[in-house]
Amino acid sequence: MNKLIVFLIAIFINIYACAEDVSTLRPGDVLKLNLPGEIEFADTFQIKRDGSMFLPEIGQVGLAGMTLEKASSYLKKLLGEEYRAIGDFSLQLVERRLPIRVLGFVKSPGLIDLPADGNIQMALQEAGGPSAGAQLDRMQINRQGTVNAFDYKRYLDTGDFSILPKLQPLDVIFVPASPLIGNVQMEFDAATLSASGDGSEAATAVKVFGEVLKPGVFSYKSGNTVVDMLMRAGGVTRYAGVEHIRVINQGVPQLFDLKHYLDTGDAENMPVITAGSTLFVPIQEEEIKTGLRTVYVMGEVFKPGAYEAATGTAFFDILANAGGPTRFAETRQVRIIRTTGKVDAFDLQAYTEGLAVTNVPKISPGDAIFVPEKTDMNEKSWLKISPNRAIRVIGAVIKPGRYEWGDEMSFLDILAHAGGPTQDADISQIKVLKNGRKTREKPFDLAAFISDGGDFSLLPEVGAGDTIIVPEKPRDVIDNKARWLRQSQESSIYVFGQVGQPGRYAFDNKLHFLDILSAADGPTQYADIHTVKVTHRNGYSTKVSTVDLGLYFETGDESLLPLVRAGDTIYIPQRDKVWLDKKKEQTVRIIGAVDKPGRYTFSEEMTVLDLLAEAGGPTENAHLEKIMVVNISTASANENQSQVFDLEAFVERPDFNTLPLVRTGDTVFVPDISNSNWNVFISNVKDMVSIASLVVIAGGI
Repeated sequence: MNKLIVFLIAIFINIYACAEDVSTLRPGDVLKLNLPGEIEFADTFQIKRDGSMFLPEIGQVGLAGMTLEKASSYLKKLLGEEYRAIGDFSLQLVERRLPIRVLGFVKSPGLIDLPADGNIQMALQEAGGPSAGAQLDRMQINRQGTVNAFDYKRYLDTGDFSILPKLQPLDVIFVPASPLIGNVQMEFDAATLSASGDGSEAATAVKVFGEVLKPGVFSYKSGNTVVDMLMRAGGVTRYAGVEHIRVINQGVPQLFDLKHYLDTGDAENMPVITAGSTLFVPIQEEEIKTGLRTVYVMGEVFKPGAYEAATGTAFFDILANAGGPTRFAETRQVRIIRTTGKVDAFDLQAYTEGLAVTNVPKISPGDAIFVPEKTDMNEKSWLKISPNRAIRVIGAVIKPGRYEWGDEMSFLDILAHAGGPTQDADISQIKVLKNGRKTREKPFDLAAFISDGGDFSLLPEVGAGDTIIVPEKPRDVIDNKARWLRQSQESSIYVFGQVGQPGRYAFDNKLHFLDILSAADGPTQYADIHTVKVTHRNGYSTKVSTVDLGLYFETGDESLLPLVRAGDTIYIPQRDKVWLDKKKEQTVRIIGAVDKPGRYTFSEEMTVLDLLAEAGGPTENAHLEKIMVVNISTASANENQSQVFDLEAFVERPDFNTLPLVRTGDTVFVPDISNSNWNVFISNVKDMVSIASLVVIAGGI
């Protein structure tokens, strides 16, 4: 009866405790605030890890640790200050959650949110599971600063849930790493872990390293011998010096001769293995081989060393016994060092390709075969390539430098070896400086070779000791003056006068007249585009042509544009410049009673009316009936001729057939009205009347 009463009391107390636990709010709890008519409270709210909850119009509210009833009264009071319909407010606990942290040797450490019935295994699953090398038997749970360890491995082996501690909000689960993984984290499997030994306690573990197949740390077992520990480490390697195995027991070193033990079976001198012992198997020390029939192979071969060579042993026999050259070997520069001190060179690669004309070198006892290392392109040292087999590539290439040259290589091979030209390279002006020759070679136009599909026989001949220069094109039109020294005259064109950017420009013979004019930003507003001058230079003579660029823009006739080449000069003069800048054979003079007398550029499409208009027109004192046009001599008539043009009669009866012919070199004279015959006559009459009056007055006196 008493036992029954005690049992019922325990059940009552447990139920009461659970009820009290449920009614107390804690981090992670999900609450529902029922406030009719307010859409801000339609969703649920969760208490954060710091015990607070954010409410609209209220802000942060601390609720953790309160009972549900107390939290309801507290929130009702706060909400009543901001909302009116607070009479129907109610607070409900919708769900309990477990906010925890999982740290340590897991795949995704961080914050985890579990349901109320969550456990350790569910938390590890949310964190991605333990990483390879995690120590499962020493996992920890940190609850408000108190750390408790538990054996998760035993739970996995037995399925006993009582082993796992129950989780509470804000718990921290820590998964430690196994001491066997070392200080560097890396991916490994169980086989790799076991290969490193099975020792867990550093104080008692036996360490085996050196020339064994599986060095590691092994757990100490009483009665184990040196042979037992070597077997647990996989045995010794073929390079092990088994006569000098070293064993350290409690700080005292001992030597053990395994070969002697295997030959005699005498275990009297075998060291005893104790807890914390250390075994080291050294590498076997080979003797230096010498002899009258020894040939030495050094350098980039698989098995360098000293080899016995009987009389008549061939070069390839020795090289094959040494395993042959490695992939890093420079087989073009094999050296045979004779006992006399003489050094013979042998091009093994050329011989294997059938290109060598020399015979295979003969090997004598005492000789040494040296196979050097291939030059590393990433290494800046030039000492590995002698000048007599190097070629230099400088300028606008991807990898300028000094490269090894082979006779079977071509110009394109060495250019490709340097990474090819850059995007700023002027491949139309590539120069080759020949070794030992001072003659100036014509630049090679690689651009034309590529575009025209040139014959490979047209490529420049290059060889060891030569230098290939790939110049760089100006990058910017504005600062092209800074690059003139890099740009040869043969690849330049000059633009002067009224253009936006006069100067010296890199020019390709495939470019157009308008291309180079556009590069100079085109003519300015003061340019005389009707008399553009182009000086053509072909290296022997100079020719000047005049371009009417304005007429080209009016007609679109491509035949009006000149063909320019590198080295030519383009000059765009200024409008309304002084007379001396214009030759008389290229202009028409207009003098007399006009607004702007002077010399004017005249074309065949113009008439005397155009010329008068360009000169500002006749003045108010001009004698329009007697305009004179003086023509220069022609091939048919060696005397100059003059014509009279009546502008007033033309205005009254316009007939363009009556206009006088005007050509370059002619002169147009517009006389003043004071120079007409009538004015001269009236002037004379006035003079005569004055004289007669003077005579009459004198006679009267």
